[in-house]
Amino acid sequence: MTHRTPTPQPFVILAMPRTGTHYLEELLNEHPTVLSNGELLNEYDTNWPGKDRLLRTDRELLEQAYLRYPTPDYRNVTHIGCKINEPQFHDRPAFFAELTRWPALKVILVTRNILESLRSFAQARQSGQWLKFSSDAARPPRVRLSIADCEAYFKAADDFHARIEHSFTPSHLLVVEYESLLHEPAACLGKVWDFLGAPAIELSDRATLQRQETRALDQTVQNFDELQLHFADGPYARFFDVGGL
Repeated sequence: MTHRTPTPQPFVILAMPRTGTHYLEELLNEHPTVLSNGELLNEYDTNWPGKDRLLRTDRELLEQAYLRYPTPDYRNVTHIGCKINEPQFHDRPAFFAELTRWPALKVILVTRNILESLRSFAQARQSGQWLKFSSDAARPPRVRLSIADCEAYFKAADDFHARIEHSFTPSHLLVVEYESLLHEPAACLGKVWDFLGAPAIELSDRATLQRQETRALDQTVQNFDELQLHFADGPYARFFDVGGL
């Protein structure tokens, strides 16, 4: 379906994996005129028809996301978005630069304790369970993380966040913290509506996604003490402060 006038205002959700972007998107889509269509660069995302879309150029993909996007017929969309996780840029190294050139694009950057992000990523890979919709779902497994994997993941997050902050003006960038989204969704979404320029709405209780892991890091990372000791005197020591989580 091709959309002509007026063209909806574009936004994108950027984040490291396992930072609550699915939950944020579920809340965003409660708004009657805001639509976020999932992971544009994920070939398995069912919001987008056909895996062959990834054979298109970067510009063509963005045109599909913001000009020829899939939408239910009953929605009058004024703000249109999608989300992209950091690893998805690896296979399309020029895509980020193309994204920065999209006119009037607003960026929502979702952040989380990066060790929690990595822990959750490892748990999902091990269990094959990426989302939780029922309270009786199995508890995620405890995992072991190597020092090398932690160092690489922490650096990737630092580089990604810095690249975003250097590529978009402050007026077009909003940082959303995972913990705020989890514990104060209404206040958090209020800031998002204001940032996007969409009328505020009252959130319902219809959200179905649930937090998969509620245990602390030292209870879920088998070699937590080893990692904490290794990173104790460096810039990533804050990720291991379980008292502050």
